[in-house]
Amino acid sequence: MRFGLTPLLVCASLLTAPVLAQGELRGHGGPVRALAVNGDAQQAISGSFDTSAIIWSLPRGSTLHVLRAHDSAVNAVLALPQSGFATGGEDGQIAVWQAPDFSKPQIKIKVHEGPIAALAVSQNGSLIASASWDSSFAVTRLIDSTIQRFNLHQGNVNGVAFSRDDKSLISIGYDATLRITELASGQTRTITLHTPLNALAISPLGDLAAGGADGSLFLFAPDGTPRHQIEAAEAPVLALAFAADGTTIAAASPRGSVSLFDVASGKRLVTLNGPGLPVWSLAFTPDGRQLLTGGGDAIIRRWDARSGDHMGPLVPQSAAQVGPESDGSQGAQVFKACAACHSLTEQGGNRAGPSLYGVLGRRIGRAPGYVYSPDFASHDIVWTKETIARLFELGPSVFTPGTKMPEQKLVSPQDREALVDFIERATQAR
Repeated sequence: MRFGLTPLLVCASLLTAPVLAQGELRGHGGPVRALAVNGDAQQAISGSFDTSAIIWSLPRGSTLHVLRAHDSAVNAVLALPQSGFATGGEDGQIAVWQAPDFSKPQIKIKVHEGPIAALAVSQNGSLIASASWDSSFAVTRLIDSTIQRFNLHQGNVNGVAFSRDDKSLISIGYDATLRITELASGQTRTITLHTPLNALAISPLGDLAAGGADGSLFLFAPDGTPRHQIEAAEAPVLALAFAADGTTIAAASPRGSVSLFDVASGKRLVTLNGPGLPVWSLAFTPDGRQLLTGGGDAIIRRWDARSGDHMGPLVPQSAAQVGPESDGSQGAQVFKACAACHSLTEQGGNRAGPSLYGVLGRRIGRAPGYVYSPDFASHDIVWTKETIARLFELGPSVFTPGTKMPEQKLVSPQDREALVDFIERATQAR
């Protein structure tokens, strides 16, 4: 959830280029976790925490099909060759959809035992790679649904991509490694970085990019040679996308910032002036003229990729939908990364995660009306300011194994203290 400063097109090209509608795409009932645009820029697909995927008409700015095949959040989507799409879910399943019948998937296969975090497709469309929180990545051959699995990472695998010659797979994980694995031999080159990695992208030229939990953006040559390390955000980088010409990359964070960088120099080109809400996904149109962003408020927004201007009116959801009432504190600012999944008030209810209303003093796995994974609910924890701070100090996968919560840490003790103080103020009964 590609982008760049594209050269001015000649008049003839402008006359033949598709004219895309401006404004926002609305239809999901939860945060937009994944985005992709097909090759002719006529359609886009989005995946959401609301368990659905939507195929959109970009010229009209309208919904074409709502896809339902997964039991829980749709974390990854692909635009496939020949009018097809693929979705990957928290249920560990991949679904493949083909025109003209989008009422049900053409293929649906259980690939992983944990949530699928990312998908990639080979150049000819015959193979789909998947990254999962079950510590593996895999390649599924669509013609017969055979699966080749790789268990090389320690912990969540958050991104996967095919090399441009389809001979290797690139993967990144919460173990702070980027790995380049030859499919034929299984030989792997491992690059270890200083921070867990949340996002991966590969450019049409084969350049690699990885987004870190500390806000770093790492750029590599196709063979893994480091080129740049950039301070892209003050919060984890959640999504990356390259422009179609490979010259520009966009990086998004849960605090709402999206910045564009020049790949050759690492220079920041522009920062999008959005509503300050979490951005989970990015996708460029093939001509590089527009960037689509998927937000924590369930809206897909369009941006001019050269100027950074929003296309159409910038209209957020109501305050009750997008997150907590801010009291202007440091803790309220930190909580913006949590607001996509958790409400703080009795009226806000459960979202992708349980409501935090009345959380202090509540046993883990006891929020009314929320369905927890059995492993998570079995932990012997009572939520206090101290245990919540510990959750963000160690990370959810360490402190509460079996969680569906996106992996993130707060390294700063001051940020942790500010966050739990804000949660205490905001979740008390009124």
